[in-house]
Amino acid sequence: MSESLVVYPNFKKWIFLEADADEVKQLQETTGLHSIICQLLVLRNIKTKADTEAFFHPSLLHLHNPFLMKDMDKAVERLHLAIQNNEKILIYGDYDVDGITSVSLLYLYFKSFYDSIGFYIPDRIKEGCGISSEGVQYAEENDYSVVIALDCGMKNHTEVNEGKSKQIDFIICEHHLPGDDLPDALAVLNPKRADCDYPFKELSGCGVGFKLIQAYTEKYNKDKDFLYSLLDFVAVSIAADNVAVNGENRILAYFGMELINKRSRVGFKAILDILGTRRELELMDLVFTVSPRLNAMGRISHASHAVDLLIETDKRKAKEKAYVLQDMNNERRELDKRATEQALDFIEKKNFEDEKAIVLFQKDWHQGVIAIVSARLADKFHRPTIIFTETDGMIVGSARSIRGFDVYSAIQSCNHLITQFGGHKYAAGLSLEKENLQAFIQAFKKYVEENLNETDLEPKIEVDAVIELTDINQDFYDMVEKMTPFGSGNHRPTFVTKEVIDTGNNGFVGKSHLKIHVKKPGQEAKYGIGFNMWDYIPYLRSIDSFDICYQLHVNNWKNKKFIEIKLKDLK
Repeated sequence: MSESLVVYPNFKKWIFLEADADEVKQLQETTGLHSIICQLLVLRNIKTKADTEAFFHPSLLHLHNPFLMKDMDKAVERLHLAIQNNEKILIYGDYDVDGITSVSLLYLYFKSFYDSIGFYIPDRIKEGCGISSEGVQYAEENDYSVVIALDCGMKNHTEVNEGKSKQIDFIICEHHLPGDDLPDALAVLNPKRADCDYPFKELSGCGVGFKLIQAYTEKYNKDKDFLYSLLDFVAVSIAADNVAVNGENRILAYFGMELINKRSRVGFKAILDILGTRRELELMDLVFTVSPRLNAMGRISHASHAVDLLIETDKRKAKEKAYVLQDMNNERRELDKRATEQALDFIEKKNFEDEKAIVLFQKDWHQGVIAIVSARLADKFHRPTIIFTETDGMIVGSARSIRGFDVYSAIQSCNHLITQFGGHKYAAGLSLEKENLQAFIQAFKKYVEENLNETDLEPKIEVDAVIELTDINQDFYDMVEKMTPFGSGNHRPTFVTKEVIDTGNNGFVGKSHLKIHVKKPGQEAKYGIGFNMWDYIPYLRSIDSFDICYQLHVNNWKNKKFIEIKLKDLK
């Protein structure tokens, strides 16, 4: 095929990560592991034999002392006093997966030995995120004297003060970046507090909630086995909230996934059974199976229904509730699809190529799906993206970012135009008055323009190691798999092999997937697949050899397992 007739795919920029050669060599000498495995470990800051042992053999004994977290002693003592005095305790959580799992975790824990426990999740549309006045009123009217706020509360000064005026004590369990001033709660548990010496800063909201009940268990000699039986909730929150899967999170996710795969509670199992899931799940599989269905309730109906499912113990009732979640997720998909198509139409009509950010507003987009649309557009166009809609006369938006750009700081720079906002580096939510929308868009885009380089807009793939096809065997694959659970901060390793040749068996799988058979002279061919990479085929047929960028997976086909190359890009 003539090169002039080839339509080139949208290639990505490959960033080759570099591990210190001396550190790799030293680790190999002390552990005896394959040099490539040592390179992968050093890139993840695993540099000693002891670190390697801890990495490959996670242990609950290595969890940090929860009392290292600021205010933990006050929180635990207040809860114990409440239980001794038979006070009512309200578990209050946000309406996303992190909040839903947090509420389920603490509710089941305290309910196992104390009856005066209830839970509350705000309505996404009517109350918005965080602690609401309606929530405080609910606590007062139902005689709750202690409220544990999970995955929310860092910016709810007014509502916390309102609770204090009603003799309601707040214990806040948060992981989002705090502002300059903390709410005047009885206790604020957040490892990101400037005055908090807790050694691991990247817990999910559910993870902070777990540290609270770990502390209570240790101080008051509660059942540790029951405590650890709740780690499946923490694993789901880690996956859904995309927090780093290293340090303490790696331990929590490891044992949480063990529960999901071997002793799944009836709520999670009901969701997976409806989907027909039979294989062992990886942590990131939860992002596409459990998480969307839990999130759908908060987006389309009310998130409390998702909590009802997760705390259910009856299999028949759990199945019925799981079907309700499935129906809500189907409705969410339709709303999401419609909004995404409209957004893409807007982008096609207005040339965004010269702009470094995408900001769209449509007054009738459903508030429950704007976060999904924002994430999808940020991924597709590789630009910071904010999607706005209108609710009850207010403009509400959801922001998603790209690697290396702090969208939270970008929004914070426009703070004078915002009514409320919160989030972290790569995702945030905000609300503002209608008259401030255009001024905000201009200010936000100006900040992005000044702080984002053209090279930042290039889609990138980080490559862990260059290897040969002959390196790929069962022993090597098994060692890679021992690095699970994979996720942010411990991604599945990405490899490059250079100058492979096409065996002539490349083609389509399904409607849009690329099937490849590649080899080097004198070597056995390897099979691979590139999902949604059909547009690479004309390019492949125009060249003699090429480099492939990929990850390794196992494919089960007709009861046979084989190692498969999963393409990410080629050049």
